[in-house]
Amino acid sequence: MGIIDIIVIYRYKISPRAGRRRSKLRYFDFLSDEDRKKIFIHEPQQIDKDLDKESLQYALGATLYIPATKDYIAEDIISNKIKAKSIVICLEDAIGDSQIELAYEGLTKQLNNIQEAINKEKIQRDKLPLLFIRIRNSDQILNIMKKCKSNLEFIVGFVFPKFSWNNGSDYFEKLKILNNELNRKFYGMPILETEDIINMESRRDSLNKINEILNENKDLVLNIRIGATDFSGIFGIRRGYDVTVYDIHVIRDCITDIINRFGRSNNNFVISGPVWEYFFSGDRVLKPKLRVTPFRKNYGLNGAEIRSKLVDKYIDGLINEVLIDRANGLIGKTIIHPSHIIPVQSLYVVTHEEYTDALSILEKNDGNIGVFKSDYSNKMNEIKPHTNWAKRILKRAKIYGVYNINQDFISLMKIAVRNQI
Repeated sequence: MGIIDIIVIYRYKISPRAGRRRSKLRYFDFLSDEDRKKIFIHEPQQIDKDLDKESLQYALGATLYIPATKDYIAEDIISNKIKAKSIVICLEDAIGDSQIELAYEGLTKQLNNIQEAINKEKIQRDKLPLLFIRIRNSDQILNIMKKCKSNLEFIVGFVFPKFSWNNGSDYFEKLKILNNELNRKFYGMPILETEDIINMESRRDSLNKINEILNENKDLVLNIRIGATDFSGIFGIRRGYDVTVYDIHVIRDCITDIINRFGRSNNNFVISGPVWEYFFSGDRVLKPKLRVTPFRKNYGLNGAEIRSKLVDKYIDGLINEVLIDRANGLIGKTIIHPSHIIPVQSLYVVTHEEYTDALSILEKNDGNIGVFKSDYSNKMNEIKPHTNWAKRILKRAKIYGVYNINQDFISLMKIAVRNQI
């Protein structure tokens, strides 16, 4: 697809009413028609597990991890209680070592309940969130195939924990066996979280070897995830709710190298941000990161109260970390609590300014100009270095939508607070 094709798709085919022709999954479906029209100039597009990989890898957003031992998974998915558009049912660190068989039974039960709900038309298949299974080791892929073969049709893929050069190929070999057996494509999402990756003396060699494995299986790699909690545990470190993972320097340095190895535009890998593990703000030591000014500007005297609710409910540290994730090119984030869903999702919506810049950069990339002033008259857009950025912005716009002028993530979170989402 050329630049002109991209411009045509995003300039003319994304309409404010897009996504209503068929009943499928899409972001922010809790909004009323009135709110949707007010917030978006271009609405989020429909998504499902059969979306092309180039788009699907950007579509995970806030990925909620749930232990397979929980009894309510299928019920909450069927009733749309969970607002996450991607969910991982976990058989690994979220359960105890003595719960492996119980987790297997739980997984089988939940998948069966979901399939039964589809058969009885309690939920449409294409309204299901993107569902993944986090396994403990590669052998579990084939064990799950034997136990749950008839109920894997709506599963998008598997999350590979403790992924490195010494086990990576085996994960993908087992995945290929599953794909061949069921005659469809399941994706893999490796988590980088082992000692050979965090230790500086072995990191470069390990990342290079992992890169070879991932490139050999690129069509099956949906996403690369970062296990910052496991990395921290190796050093006996745990960050507080007043700091981001980037304030832990040994973790920051490792993330930097992961981005350097896999985040290059010619690699075309999507890297997700590490988990935020707090869901209540606790007693603060540092000032909140969310400034009062934008709230007062947009909401007048009620602005301070709205800000206070967001800080208390959503933890501004999470918002700050997602902004840093995004600035470093990471898309998507592992979460462990429903209160994280809307803040993370809302921060991936493209701003009107970003969208305008991205379109202008691609439209003017005809060899007649190299740099020009942005439509907002606040920056210079340089075509060659900003082209890859512009393409990524338009991919995000397709999935998460584009904010209207004078709308931003605060607008969405305010509605979520109002609706108690």
